[in-house]
Amino acid sequence: MNEVVIITEAAAFQIKDMMKEHEEEAAYLRVSVKGGGCSGLSYGMGFEHEVADEDTLLEQHGIKIVVSKDDGAILNGTKIDYKQSMMGGGFTIDNPNAIANCGCGSSFRTATNTGTPEEC
Repeated sequence: MNEVVIITEAAAFQIKDMMKEHEEEAAYLRVSVKGGGCSGLSYGMGFEHEVADEDTLLEQHGIKIVVSKDDGAILNGTKIDYKQSMMGGGFTIDNPNAIANCGCGSSFRTATNTGTPEEC
């Protein structure tokens, strides 16, 4: 069975550091999708302390991840990584369901969900 969201070891290391820094070690990582961005949909990640009935619960590299069932259909198979470069570091998101991406890499649309595009 495919995971809804796959977090690499590098991303997990960075997320754990952020959890510790913000005293959120007991929190879940919520990965979400919302309308907006140049292409219509944007990714969201944040810490949460509640799991709703409509959430899918995953655990990878010691991180508990929650994704709403609605967002799960859009995110299915999405890989979250963390890359470090000379210009700094940041999370990268590779969504196999995205058919169009914004140049910034944080906005996308799928064949079945165009979201609500905004001016860049």
